[in-house]
Amino acid sequence: MRSYQAKRADATARLLAPAAPGPHARPVGRTPLGINQVHIASQSLLGHWQERNAAHTIPHCIEQLEGSGVMDNFRRVIGESGAPYRGFVFADSDLYKVIEAVAWEIARSGTHDFDAWLDEAIALIARVQEPTGYLHTWIQGVRPDKRFVELDRNHEMYVLGHLIQAAVALDRAAGRDDLLQVAIRFAALVDRRFGPGREDGIPGHPEIETALIELHRHTGEARWLHLAEHLINQRGHDILPDEGFGHRYYQDHVRVREAIDPTGHAVRQLYLNAGVTDLFLETGESALHDVMRAQWERVHERKMYLSGAFGSRHRDESFGNDYELPSDRAYAETCATIADLHWTWRMLLAGEDRRYADVMERELYNALAASVDESGTRFFYSNPMQRRPDRFSEENAPAQRQPWYACACCPPNIARTIAQAGAYVATVRQAPDGPALELHQLLACEIELPESLGSGTLTVRTRYPTDGEISLYVAGGALPPGSAVWVRIPAWAQGATLDVGGRRRSVSDGEGARGFVQIPADEVDGAVLHLPLRPRWTAANYRVDAVRGAVALERGPILYCLEQVDLPEDAAVDDVYLPAVPVVTELPSSGDAPAPALRVDLSVRTAEDSLYRAAAWGEREAPTRSLEANLVPFSTWGNRGPGAMRVWIPTV
Repeated sequence: MRSYQAKRADATARLLAPAAPGPHARPVGRTPLGINQVHIASQSLLGHWQERNAAHTIPHCIEQLEGSGVMDNFRRVIGESGAPYRGFVFADSDLYKVIEAVAWEIARSGTHDFDAWLDEAIALIARVQEPTGYLHTWIQGVRPDKRFVELDRNHEMYVLGHLIQAAVALDRAAGRDDLLQVAIRFAALVDRRFGPGREDGIPGHPEIETALIELHRHTGEARWLHLAEHLINQRGHDILPDEGFGHRYYQDHVRVREAIDPTGHAVRQLYLNAGVTDLFLETGESALHDVMRAQWERVHERKMYLSGAFGSRHRDESFGNDYELPSDRAYAETCATIADLHWTWRMLLAGEDRRYADVMERELYNALAASVDESGTRFFYSNPMQRRPDRFSEENAPAQRQPWYACACCPPNIARTIAQAGAYVATVRQAPDGPALELHQLLACEIELPESLGSGTLTVRTRYPTDGEISLYVAGGALPPGSAVWVRIPAWAQGATLDVGGRRRSVSDGEGARGFVQIPADEVDGAVLHLPLRPRWTAANYRVDAVRGAVALERGPILYCLEQVDLPEDAAVDDVYLPAVPVVTELPSSGDAPAPALRVDLSVRTAEDSLYRAAAWGEREAPTRSLEANLVPFSTWGNRGPGAMRVWIPTV
């Protein structure tokens, strides 16, 4: 067996990133950069988050794996623990997601702080795996009679998907393949049982599809690509039972190439879409890209919350109907935002639409950022846009963030996503007039230029999104003639300007419409992009009945909210509305806040005792009084204690 050091040396030559195109993938003209090639500065919001993730969130997750019983679930199968099984049937996946987080943290920082834990955890997993390759502690330790019997609910393939992703990440980042061999044995068992030409069977919870394609990319074995394609092709053939939840819940009601309408359990739909898009990236089948583009439009134009969250119904954790986006009863599961990040990144690799990166930015800075507190150890599962003062806690929708959940899918999912976030910053493309580096996420970082772009480092200096100035510098080399750096211009950034060669010019309407400003190689060093970060009021589509007559406040990519803690005791969030011309004033930035607080003129009603009253058309009662209050970034809400909150503020 080759040494760990030798394998680690090999790993440095690989693309250390999720969704790395395989050697036989169709050329899409766009290649991601590895986590080890993009070094996000710790002073940036995302860089600070990565540091906190490594120092607090990952260790917290490791601790909770013991406290919640996940590790004992493995030990009890082989007689090393007498504790009863704890958690849901898919609890094994919590461990695999944490291992993936550790792997990407190794790729990001080169840390080996978790090596001893990895050794112990992987050795335990290997001891539990059966000679056949089977590995699922709930089945093995509780219901061995249910092995591959209830694919709709027992999550065997879903758990395997997370095992594969963890194993591939660990081999890429650290050059160790011990977990990879475990994952391959289990995947081979599934292939022998449910592969092409064998028994019909698909997972009730998608996730394995994108994992198998990643395994194909990593190993070069076509077997895993064929298995993923087979599982995708079987959807819509009445394979899963229609018991209670219905076929739509499982995305099994129609064949994938006809499924333009997002439906059912939101996380499952979005994970499936990531796998389908991965399949397109490998095979180039245009029908897959067509249906994914159509569904992406519907998801993000009709079913996405302004924060970048998804899932409007607590029942079934599901998408609602088009434009069904209640603020106070939003389910908006953290894992749904993460699943969409993964899917939208793959759509970005496959397409030319600037909106993909815009959406990812919205998700990262708002819905996902709000899901974890400033300590990195308390989390939201559900992320509503409004918290009423009398709202009571529910199991997965508590009034304040919790250190863990019985269904603990979200915290380790956050940990693995933030550890790999460097992979979503930049890509390299072969444009008609030469190679280009595309900067999708606007943050302070250093990017090691790949061979196609000469040599050296591109440094991005900025305080964005607090400040709209973004400066570029090239050190240790030069970009080759004919190449360029393309910097994304967000859709809201009308009036952007660019300083190059000692002169300032406006970013043209044409450039803004295409979504990028193109800076030629000889003008990159010292170029400065200025994005206007003016506060703006946003109204929803008129079909969103839940927030008709209300507006939300945004500044750049940051969404704001009003918290009860920022109002006087005798003024309630639910009694506030905006005057005809509200004045918005920026306050000085402070601490680690993602953006400055915004002081806003507000009016306050007198609460009425009656539930209903006679309508008086065209009249508005005079407010009790006017006041000023601070609106703060939505991502920070709840950090000062539980209480009422709202994003959408009525205008009447």
